[in-house]
Amino acid sequence: MALTTTPLVLILLTLIPFLTAQKAPAPAPSGPINITGIFAKDGQYTFLIRLLNETQQLTQIQSQLNSTSQGFTIFAPTDNAFQNLKSGAINDLSDEQKVQLILYHVTPKYYSLSDFLTVSNPVRTQASGKDGPWGLHFTSQGNQVNVSTGVVTVPINNALRQQFPLAVYQLDKVLLPSELFGAKSPDSSPAPKSSKTPSSKTPSSPVEGDAPAPSSSKKDESSAGRNVGFGFVVGFGKKGCVGFDLISTWLILCM
Repeated sequence: MALTTTPLVLILLTLIPFLTAQKAPAPAPSGPINITGIFAKDGQYTFLIRLLNETQQLTQIQSQLNSTSQGFTIFAPTDNAFQNLKSGAINDLSDEQKVQLILYHVTPKYYSLSDFLTVSNPVRTQASGKDGPWGLHFTSQGNQVNVSTGVVTVPINNALRQQFPLAVYQLDKVLLPSELFGAKSPDSSPAPKSSKTPSSKTPSSPVEGDAPAPSSSKKDESSAGRNVGFGFVVGFGKKGCVGFDLISTWLILCM
């Protein structure tokens, strides 16, 4: 009896793994990429997430990721990067300038770290102005890649995500575009006021060729002449007196 049951037991023991094995679940379909989840997982991008929400660019980038054929690359400054900025650097920006600052950290193309070693500068970003798109410049030494704006230069060390259609790279500095934070043009400074040299002429000094000023006596005579010519008055008093005004002097004759 024991001999007949032993093979049966062995067969059952052999089949148990196959009988109890469950079919592996199929991989879940890939849904939309959660950009906020990428930043929140690391825990040091609170300020960046707030700016993305305030400018409504998080929704824009998220929706464009679903339809892009080129992908996107996002450069993510840490909270320490924003805290190291000069006081008021962000708060003094207008709403439109904040939008441009966020878009300056996004390129409309997917770049791996190795792509930056051979990329052609400048690399176009999503930010733009009246002169066209704003660009970034990339340089490398060995495998080390640096990104420069013309105002700051920062190395790219850590990839938070590097899978098409989205690459996200951590930065220890905020990318400050020269269009917003560059030095002001000298033309914008006010022109110095021109100093006028005082005239060397004095009112009392005669000038050669000018007629001499008339004396005060001649002025009196001309005034007297005008009084004689235009100030002759005749009056008749009650007692038959006649008065004459000759050169401002009254002559009274009584009849």
